[in-house]
This record gives sequence, C-alpha cells and structure tokens, in this order.
Amino acid sequence: MKKLLLSLVAVAGLVYGANAQTEKGKVILGGSVGFNSTKVEGAAKSDVSFNIIPSAGYFVANNFAIGTGVGYTFDKQVSRLTQNEAFIVAPFGRYYVGLSDQFKFFGQLSVPMAFGSNKVVAPNGDAGAKVASTTSIGVNVAPGFAFFPTKRIGIEVSVNGLGYQNFQVKNEASGAKVTSNSFGLEADTFAPKLGVMFHF
Repeated sequence: MKKLLLSLVAVAGLVYGANAQTEKGKVILGGSVGFNSTKVEGAAKSDVSFNIIPSAGYFVANNFAIGTGVGYTFDKQVSRLTQNEAFIVAPFGRYYVGLSDQFKFFGQLSVPMAFGSNKVVAPNGDAGAKVASTTSIGVNVAPGFAFFPTKRIGIEVSVNGLGYQNFQVKNEASGAKVTSNSFGLEADTFAPKLGVMFHF
C-alpha cells in the first residue's frame, strides 16, 4: 500500500511539473533577433539588416497567456539606395493544449504594429533625409508545438499561419498616402520557425 501511495504521489508530481509552465501566474520570456549582411557587386557598402524584438507574457489563467513584444527593425540597402527602420509593438494572446506530459500544442493570435520611416541612401552609403513615414498594422493567427525538456524551458516550432496586414506610406514632401491591404495563408511546414521560451 505504501509503495502504491508513493507511486501515485510521484506520478502526480510529474504531471504537476509538466503543467507548471503554463499555470496561472507564471511568466514567459522570449523574442526574436536577426542579422544579415550582403555585399552586392558595384555597391559602395554591404546591405545590412537586423531586428531585435524581446517579448514577455503572463498567464492570466491556466494555459492562457497574454503579452507583447517590443522592438526595433533596421534595413539599409545601399545597393537599392534605401533605408527602412521601424519601432515594433506586437501584443499577443496564446493558448496551450496539453498533448502529453512534456508536449503541448498552442495557438497564438498576435497584432503586430510597426511605425517607421524610409530614407534615401547616397551611393557612398550615407543615409540622407527622411522621405516617408510608414505604418503597418496586422493580425496573425499561428499554430505551433512546444516541447518542455525542463520546467523552465520550452522549445517551440511554429508556422506563420493566417494573416492580414494594412500598410501605409505617407510621403513627407507632399503628404500623399498610399495604402495597401494584404491577406493570406503562409503555413510553410517545410520552413518552420524554431524558438525557445523561458518559463518562470
């Protein structure tokens, strides 16, 4: 009887440990970072782009977290004489469904917003005056899977999913605005995103 009770306690502890990452009151931390440099023949300098978007979330209920990502993206293409940069805010809601002790499916709804500017780049690579302001607001629904090798680490694989984006460019000189709307499905399972989230 004693062995049976100890076994039940051990199993309960394992299940609790697996679910502890997504309990109400827990915090998740993660984000994305990227850098790319390309030297185009004939250009004075390399094209450079980078982004950094840390994110944090809070579990307001078991398996349901809300949070936001806040960051910056920069893309300077000397080969095309353009420079784009933007401040990014991306609030999200995420819901987990347990598939096993260490494996969970999740769906995430995010509303990425970017507020930036376009500049002209001189042939020598120097950035010039601002020529336009840009605003982008979108909605994205993305599925993914999370594997929890430990209580504090979740290794995630996800795809982009279903998305909508409203993009507006305002010319600084004339004040004229050009708006585009796009809607699509981009669930490329051959090129999934791989990430790590930290759970506290």
